[in-house]
Amino acid sequence: MVSPSAGTPSPALENGDRLTRCEFERRYAARPDLKKAQLIEGVVYMPSPVSLAHAGPHAMIQTVLLVYAASTPGIRGYDNATVRLDLDNEPQPDVLLHIESEAGGRARVSADDYIEGAPELVVEVAASSASIDLHDKLRAYRRNGVQEYAVWRTHERQIDWFELADGEYRVLPADDAGIVHSRVFPGLRLAARSLLKGDLAGALADVQKGIGSPEHEAFVARLAAARSGV
Repeated sequence: MVSPSAGTPSPALENGDRLTRCEFERRYAARPDLKKAQLIEGVVYMPSPVSLAHAGPHAMIQTVLLVYAASTPGIRGYDNATVRLDLDNEPQPDVLLHIESEAGGRARVSADDYIEGAPELVVEVAASSASIDLHDKLRAYRRNGVQEYAVWRTHERQIDWFELADGEYRVLPADDAGIVHSRVFPGLRLAARSLLKGDLAGALADVQKGIGSPEHEAFVARLAAARSGV
């Protein structure tokens, strides 16, 4: 983040403020007590304390994605990482996966250690379809080219997985077994039915099936070739 100038008091960061990204970062840096604040379409959002209804799904889907990332060289997974998406949007997604720039990914890591640009996959945990995750934030992710976007709606017990096609998000449906297959990350199998039941072991078993698949092996080879410049 940009550090506040010496001797210059920073106004408080308040929910609902309309700020430039630069000013948002300046005020955020002056509030080390804040753990999460986001700039979405130029408006500051500061979430309420995290309930178990959010924390449990967050932990489960984070585990699934990080297991996949750990088995896929060239892929990075992050929890609550600040993303400099564009001049009006600096979200802090619950979980994300991105392809390293050296392996052909669009996002890059800045000199001050933040993600700049659109990660390939963003996941948010939301209370319901009325949240910003399925409205303003969705539009910002779509406009900036986030290839896949998943929203776990906890109150409605639903996981929506969108893929970007022709400039719009369309739902990527689960198969008959309740598995969503990522198009961007071959071999990434999201066992939506298992996750919604709280069955993390079952969801991880499906992740392992994907990691052992021929399409995942081919993807890893493509990433390795890109990183080596072949």
